[in-house]
Amino acid sequence: MTQWNEAQTKAVSPDITEKSNALPARYFTDIEILELEKDKIFGQYWVYAGHANCIKEAGQYFTRSVGGRGLVVLRDDDDSIQVFHNVSARDGSEHVPEAPMDDPSRLDTGELDDLDDVRVDSIGPLIFVNLSDDPMPLDEQAGVMKDRLEALPLGKYEHANRIVSEVECNWKVFSSNYSECDHCQANHQDWVKGLRLKKSELEVNDYHWVLHYKHRQDVDDELRIHDEHEAQFHYFWPNFTVNMYGTADGYGTYIIDPIDTNRFQLIADYYFESPELSEEEMNFIRTSRQLQEEDFELVERQWAGLQTGALSQAQLGPNEHTVHRFHQLAQDAYNS
Repeated sequence: MTQWNEAQTKAVSPDITEKSNALPARYFTDIEILELEKDKIFGQYWVYAGHANCIKEAGQYFTRSVGGRGLVVLRDDDDSIQVFHNVSARDGSEHVPEAPMDDPSRLDTGELDDLDDVRVDSIGPLIFVNLSDDPMPLDEQAGVMKDRLEALPLGKYEHANRIVSEVECNWKVFSSNYSECDHCQANHQDWVKGLRLKKSELEVNDYHWVLHYKHRQDVDDELRIHDEHEAQFHYFWPNFTVNMYGTADGYGTYIIDPIDTNRFQLIADYYFESPELSEEEMNFIRTSRQLQEEDFELVERQWAGLQTGALSQAQLGPNEHTVHRFHQLAQDAYNS
């Protein structure tokens, strides 16, 4: 298991010189940065598109926007997943109507013959796309996360619930928050009562980091998808998390999509063995939603502070290794 060490804190630019330095505030507040990110981040790296179990039949599709570009994710007649740019060659308009992953539509697969395809790969049932002309392999970007997730029976779980939220905050502020748990004691007091945070372990890899934590009381093996007696929160650069819970036989995926400089959309999807939720599963989702709302309140306060212009560059706490890694990757992308 890769641990944080001094070699991982080296400077990546004059803007980040020590592991305590965050990205300068202008990388969050300047309007032109989002346009840069569409090309340098969302146009270069593998980005989560959706779940294969939501389009089980040939002709079923959903749409997705990545870096401002509309995509169609389709199961074709050969039972494979294909992705296309959702742009009409005739007039540049949207080719097929929008269809969310939790309510897919159907079309004749021949309708997409004239559309440009997009590179697609997967980790189990999790579909990823890459808009670059010369991307690194998904295996390289995902690292050990790919092997770990593919060792789990993710494909047997069904989509059961989706919660979509629009938040007044830059997407990177929330992503930084979601990549660590330093704020948990203060911001999620009800939730942390059941955790052994001192037994938690943080793992930092090149494009992926994991928070492993244990609950105060062990739970029945039937209440988790994996064998480890812990929960695992995986963050995959740039904007995706997949969480293996310690108290629920299921998992969640979370997409942090920028809308503009000042807003992002959080798309939270929950997977259980049956799409018909039990009362226990509904209570679990309600708890998850409470945590999201507590995070929204926190990051909106942080964002309001950044927008005042009073702070040119924040300082990170001694345990915010994953936040620093996130900021390093952003800086690397801007400078590429």
